Order: sequence, then structure tokens, then C-alpha cells
Amino acid sequence: MKDTYLTIATIAEGFYKEKGSKFLAFAFPVQNEDQVKDCLEELRKKYYDARHYCYAYMLGREMDVFRANDDGEPNHSAGDPILGQIRSANLTDILVVVVRYFGGTKLGVGGLVTAYKTAASEALQSAEILEKIVTKQVHVEFEYPEMNEIMRIIKEHELNIAHQEMALNCSMKIEVRENDFDLIMEKLELLAALGQVKLLD
Repeated sequence: MKDTYLTIATIAEGFYKEKGSKFLAFAFPVQNEDQVKDCLEELRKKYYDARHYCYAYMLGREMDVFRANDDGEPNHSAGDPILGQIRSANLTDILVVVVRYFGGTKLGVGGLVTAYKTAASEALQSAEILEKIVTKQVHVEFEYPEMNEIMRIIKEHELNIAHQEMALNCSMKIEVRENDFDLIMEKLELLAALGQVKLLD
């Protein structure tokens, strides 16, 4: 199973103009729906005189939590094109909002689809894409003389130490890539069976 996913590093922006209407696009890295609400609130305050705040978001590495919102534009003319851009970039844990200032000329549904799609695409193209690895944490305890055994496993598999306490009794929290988890646990369980380490919950 794939244990990586793509998201964006920081906020990115895009812009599109058509027949006097301006479309300001913002892409945000988000972890949950509360953060989505906060970002929308912030934009509504900052661009309080805009006509529409259309958006789409995708959450979770399975990309199974998502929503598109047209915010008063004709059905499927704004939120869905934005979501389509997120999907085609294969991104998750992301919110894209397009703020529209109406220019006085109606664009029609086709024109709106193009505008929202292009604005969203501009923001995503300017974003820094990050590949994130899904990890699980293992908590081990061991006596100082057993340090070499633990460090050998950590170096061999390029594991990340999330937290450590070094004394006569040492404690370590290790980040393990999901796909390597069973293999690492096997090695640690072997050390535990020999009484060299203790595995904690």
C-alpha cells in the first residue's frame, strides 16, 4: 500500500481576470475542517467587498474527505472546477478558495467554469508541492549498554527519532514509515524477547 501523499508546503496564490471580473485564488495547507473554516473566515474578512468565495478542499491521504462549494454561483460552475484541479494535481490536505470580484458583465456558466478552473490552477502551479510519508510511532525503553543495537536499526532503516531521554534507562520514540512498520517491529520484538528492550504503548 502506498504510504506517501502529496500536499502543499505553504499558502500559494493565483489570479485570473475576465471581462472586468477578478478571480483571486488561494491555496492553503489544511489538516481538518476546522482549519478550512478558519481560512474561509479570514478571507471573508480580508476581502469583505467581494461577491463570491467559492472553494473546494480535499483531506486525508485516501482523499476520501472532500467538498466543493459554489457560494451562490450557478451549480457546478465554481466549486467543482476547483476540486477538479486539486484532483488532477493529486493533492490532499488542501483548501483552494477563489474570491470573485464581479466586473459587471456576466460570464455564463462556461465562462465561470474556465475562470474558476484557471484561477485555481494558477495557485496550484505556484505552490511548493511536498511529498509526505505516513509514519507510525514506536516507543522503546532500554538500558544504556543496549544503545548500539537500537541505533543500528535506526541507521539501517533511516528512522527518525521523535523524542529521546538518555540516562541509565533510556527511552525513545521512533517514527517508522508505515510500509516498514512490520519489519521494524519484528526486529524490536526480537530484542525484547532477548530482554534488551521494552516495547511500550
